[in-house]
Amino acid sequence: MAGQSFTFLRWKYSNYFELVEEREKGIVVKCRLCVGENSCQLTTEMDEKEPNDTCTPPQAKQQKLDFSSPSPGKTISSTELNKLVAAFIVEEMQPLSTVEAPTFRNIISKISVTGKRTGGVLPDRKTFTNFLDNAYMEMETDLKKTFADLEYVSTTANLWTAQNKSFLGITVHWIDPASLHRQKAAIACRRFRGRHTYDAIAAEIEQILCSFALCGKITATVTDNGANFVKAFRMFQADDDEAENNEDEVIFTDLHEVLRDDSETSERYILPPHHRCASHTLNLICTNDVVKFLTAKADCKAVYRSATGKCSALWSKVSRSTVASEILAEFSKRKLLVPATTRWNSYHDALSRVTDIPLVDLNQLYTRLDIRCITERECQFLKEYCKVLKPVCMALDILQGEDDCFYGTLQPTLEILMAKILALKEVYKLCNLSKILLQAIKTRFSTILDSDEALLAAVTLPKFKLRWLRDETRKDTIKMTLAAQCRALTVEIPQKEPLQSPESRDHENDFFAFPEEENQHDKQASTVDMEICEYLKSADMGNLHDFPRILKIFLKANTATPSSVPVERLFSIGSLILTPKRNRLTDQHFERLLLLRYNHYFENKTQKK
Repeated sequence: MAGQSFTFLRWKYSNYFELVEEREKGIVVKCRLCVGENSCQLTTEMDEKEPNDTCTPPQAKQQKLDFSSPSPGKTISSTELNKLVAAFIVEEMQPLSTVEAPTFRNIISKISVTGKRTGGVLPDRKTFTNFLDNAYMEMETDLKKTFADLEYVSTTANLWTAQNKSFLGITVHWIDPASLHRQKAAIACRRFRGRHTYDAIAAEIEQILCSFALCGKITATVTDNGANFVKAFRMFQADDDEAENNEDEVIFTDLHEVLRDDSETSERYILPPHHRCASHTLNLICTNDVVKFLTAKADCKAVYRSATGKCSALWSKVSRSTVASEILAEFSKRKLLVPATTRWNSYHDALSRVTDIPLVDLNQLYTRLDIRCITERECQFLKEYCKVLKPVCMALDILQGEDDCFYGTLQPTLEILMAKILALKEVYKLCNLSKILLQAIKTRFSTILDSDEALLAAVTLPKFKLRWLRDETRKDTIKMTLAAQCRALTVEIPQKEPLQSPESRDHENDFFAFPEEENQHDKQASTVDMEICEYLKSADMGNLHDFPRILKIFLKANTATPSSVPVERLFSIGSLILTPKRNRLTDQHFERLLLLRYNHYFENKTQKK
């Protein structure tokens, strides 16, 4: 019997069967490939038999890809193939030389193309670059058509330096009148040669805006607090109110001053209204005003310098040494954050990550890394610093949004920020930062806090309306301001024809029927007041279409962004394109690749189809 088992194991097809039972004249086996519980009896002469033809392996559920030849029946045109490849190159920020890479061409050759048997064939780099240039021209034409249909837009602008080159970036923002969703597009990241003087900046900005016919539609241009940008808009910003006030006044002009100004500034540029970036202003408060306050007092200065210095030493060691990183992992499961020099909120987050480590473990870590230990007073100062400035970080995160952040968000954010800072009075034990924070906010944002434009933007934003105000007197004042703005607008509102009452028909036959006096001003006032009252009761953003006057004010006041973060994000993408390995990329092609990527031209084109 043992010989039958040995013979079965030697059989070349034994792996297809399972031994069930041994008998006198054979063995009973079960097929591993067949479905069911039936078994069969095989003779001992199994090496001379062939396996059952019906015992075939089951077909795999997941089909294997065959790259041997282009798939029949699924073909695309050469133009579609070029668009797909262009979308890949632009969206993934790949070098243009990718189209000439042999491995990439082998992949494309496996794609069936209409009218070609050998599969897809890509053009060379030069021809493909021309294809991208044509796509950029189409995108530019589409943007100009879009801007032509808009009544209000806003822009952000800034300068960026990379690879020893300077670039001026500009983004455009608007609100879709139909969906009331914020839209954006980048229109320039142009090479800026020479010194970054205010007049050179003004000339370049005006030229770019005029090329897209945007000069009369921009509600505001948002930049950082750089002296050159601030001076450019202060010198060349068109001030209509000042021109109207001085129209009837006699102005005496010094001829010597006029001739000197003409020699200094040969051309006069016209720039749109200017807003300073709220995020950059908050950063300045934390990096300049707060630090100046902390270093002004001897007791605060000592604990501030020693505590932050020890944190900087920890960040330096952990970021430069793998051994230090391994030691850190023994005390904390989370990696430390290294602050960026241009973003204060990253500094706050980095300090918060350090304070999350218990003081005992933190000092053990410092001892292992040969750094002076943190005292309890220093640890208390760091925790107090992080807790007090936490509302500022939250405000920064809100104001740096793009899709759902309107200009009306700015004033409520500042008001609530000041209220939260006042509510943290009991936290202060070492250094009272509330006074300096409130003073800095009121000083640096004085124009915003007293601005009727920012106030109207907040009131006409359904997210806020009047809910962020607690003073009833101020609410009434805002309602009066909103009503005055609504009455000044000329909006076509469909009106129903009034029904003629029986009394009016009787008066027609009356000899002494005098026409009733109708005060148009009172009628308009009642309509405006009713519209404002109904708007304040509504809750949905889409209901703005039911209030045409409110909608018109909303579109104008909320088009601007609170910060210039969008153009900073444009530069972040640019740093991924203009790498050291691609420094031979021309300025024009770099700008076009960047704008195609930022605007997601090929991706949006595919979604529209």
